[in-house]
Amino acid sequence: MRLGMVGLGRMGSNMVQRLLAGGHQVVVYDHNPQAASPLVELGAEPVANLVALRDQLSPPRIIWVMVPAGEPTEEVIHNLSGVLQPDDIIIDGGNSNYKDTLRRGEQLQHSGIHLVDIGTSGGVWGLTDGYSLMVGGEDTVIEHLTPILQTLAPAPDRGWGRVGSSGAGHFAKMIHNGIEYGLMQAYAEGFELLRAKHDFQFDLRQVADIWRYGSVVRSWLLDLIANALADDPDLAEIRGWVADSGEGRWTVFEAIDQDVPAPVITLSLLMRFVSRQDESFAAKMLAAMRNQFGGHAVKRPE
Repeated sequence: MRLGMVGLGRMGSNMVQRLLAGGHQVVVYDHNPQAASPLVELGAEPVANLVALRDQLSPPRIIWVMVPAGEPTEEVIHNLSGVLQPDDIIIDGGNSNYKDTLRRGEQLQHSGIHLVDIGTSGGVWGLTDGYSLMVGGEDTVIEHLTPILQTLAPAPDRGWGRVGSSGAGHFAKMIHNGIEYGLMQAYAEGFELLRAKHDFQFDLRQVADIWRYGSVVRSWLLDLIANALADDPDLAEIRGWVADSGEGRWTVFEAIDQDVPAPVITLSLLMRFVSRQDESFAAKMLAAMRNQFGGHAVKRPE
């Protein structure tokens, strides 16, 4: 199949490479023309703007948008809506908020343009291992996209599927990322407990390797932990500062809206906020209160 790709960040570029390797023709556009250079050698066709992208594709056109969520996605989809024609298809493969997806889908319907939302997971490993694709949109439109999805997925018959109507793909990806937060936090706390038990002098890489095979907690995340510990056993080259992409927050908001208790995901999000504090004022306040009511010792700045 022939399709367009807008956004040549690392994941977008890797997806283009996988599509080209799968025999698809890909026309690429990025606001930074240099981003397309490595892909041209592999067979991608670069264009200078969205109008040129449209003109290089045959109706019904398929254009995959892979840019950061929020304003960048809003701008690209808005601009595409002004140049595309009825029955053309826009795929949003980024981490958009599903509520934005619902709104954009309704707006595009007035122009006869189809919006398909695909929650995409796989990170930098997707190029070789394939991507997990959670697809939201109309049945007939997604059926038309099947050859592309089968190429990007780990296998033609696994790792992808239509999970519901418009917005469902991004909703499923949001919950996926919320679960990811909780899993990562549990691993992080467990390994910190192992490291703190000085009596046993655990080799954390060894423990991780043992758990990777046959254990109930074996997982791809555990494989990555083993890789990280092999490179830097004490993680001395990494600061304990953890960002969040936004989807963890959205998951917590949704839990509140739906009256669904999600304490593990919520606390894992809050722990990321803790990681960003050089020194916690709340912790200082706790120490001050203990000192005031019980005369408990406090540590003074050096």
